[in-house]
Amino acid sequence: MDIFSGLMSGFQVVLQPINFLYCFTGVFVGTLIGVLPGIGPTGTMAILLPSTFGVSPTAGIIMLAGIYYGAMYGGSTTSILVNIPGEAASVVTCLDGYQMARKGRAGPALGISAMGSFIGGTLSIIGLMFFVYTLAEVALRFGPPEYFGVMCLGMTTVIYLAKGSLIKSLVMALIGLIMGCVGTDAISGKLRFTLGISDLWDGIDLIPLVMGLFGVSEVLINIEKTLKTQRVVFETRVKNLLPSLEDWKRSIGPILRGSVIGFFLGIIPGGGAITSSFVSYSVEKKISKHPEEFGKGAIEGVAGPETANNAATGGAFVPLLALGFPPSSVMAILLGAFIIHGITPGPMLIIKNPDVFWGTIASMYIGNGMLLILNLPLIGLWVQVLKVPYSILFPLILLFTVIGCYSVDNRIFDILMMVFFGIIGYLFTKFEYEPAPLIMAFILGPMLERSFRQSLIMSNGNLSIFFIRPIAAVALALAIALYASIALGVFRKARVKVTEIQE
Repeated sequence: MDIFSGLMSGFQVVLQPINFLYCFTGVFVGTLIGVLPGIGPTGTMAILLPSTFGVSPTAGIIMLAGIYYGAMYGGSTTSILVNIPGEAASVVTCLDGYQMARKGRAGPALGISAMGSFIGGTLSIIGLMFFVYTLAEVALRFGPPEYFGVMCLGMTTVIYLAKGSLIKSLVMALIGLIMGCVGTDAISGKLRFTLGISDLWDGIDLIPLVMGLFGVSEVLINIEKTLKTQRVVFETRVKNLLPSLEDWKRSIGPILRGSVIGFFLGIIPGGGAITSSFVSYSVEKKISKHPEEFGKGAIEGVAGPETANNAATGGAFVPLLALGFPPSSVMAILLGAFIIHGITPGPMLIIKNPDVFWGTIASMYIGNGMLLILNLPLIGLWVQVLKVPYSILFPLILLFTVIGCYSVDNRIFDILMMVFFGIIGYLFTKFEYEPAPLIMAFILGPMLERSFRQSLIMSNGNLSIFFIRPIAAVALALAIALYASIALGVFRKARVKVTEIQE
């Protein structure tokens, strides 16, 4: 099946009423979550993951994907009108978007943000189709040693590019690997790390883990924040949503450059939408003829970053769909959704589950169109949503998490685990330990272990199999080089501190 015929079959899949409904639901909820500062797409996908169990895998994946790229659209609304990023990737938009709003140009700022997001998202989907298809054909030659090498590299780059302390990120990844080992060993049949608790014989369930770490903990953190700060919606009449010709002239370059920057940074593990928006803003400010205007209401400072963070969503799907490993915590949850539905993303996805593969890609085209329609005419609605009190919003979120967690297996134990991980996630955040590396390692750990053991079975226990096969050897060499650079960086920082103390 070539790309064109595959895409046509994908449109047939997504235009089925149930899939179309779930596509709309995903992008609508994603926009809503992007507008509301707090939970973000990761927590939302974790909370709503159980709601996909009663439908087909295609409908479930389409909805979860829609939440992700929909949140990128919605985040610009709060950045421009409230000067609070609804989603972390929209932080940069605050710099010029809010200043445009204060000058009475909230309409053009919101308009160019929505249109730039649509263009960037659409171009990234086109890139996704060609890159995934080509990369998947190469990945068909992969065996267990190659998968082991690539997964090691993926986990290493996530730690290397993580925010904050690298040591803390490494610690979180190791905790995730250990948690992934809990349960019955698939090869020996022995119980591991179950602490005598029968409910852990099948391992730690992904749903309570992600709902606790990203859902409950985020609510706790945001409740604490709202005691100190309150939202104030900038009171201005939003008009002239369609940018002028001069606005387009200044924005078309940033939009095209942002599309390219976002797509390729989205592919890189640890890069993603946040990095893309910052890089795009820096590039536009550097090449601008009037850099002094940035931070004072330059429309280029809105168009470039907003395009880049939406283009990054398409890029993030490339390693997930083609190789089966996620480049970010959001994609890690989506990988978990694939696995729960009995589907293994990777090079065989196109062959074994073409309806899921092409349906998801086609839904992104339709979803981007829906988002353009939702974001421009419904600005007034989103402004009113911003005024919903936290005292109403957060109890509802907690209620949905409890219902969703219990509905998976009808076990009280899962709710207790969710609450436990929610408290742990809150403490992680307070002490600046990122949960993303833990989730990545938890999901990839069992796959990493399985590939390693299969490789040793193939070679009768000879470790040289990882170094005589080119792809595995190159991937492991890159992973080792990154670990060495991490160690060198830590050593240099320690050396500088010692020198400062001595002086």
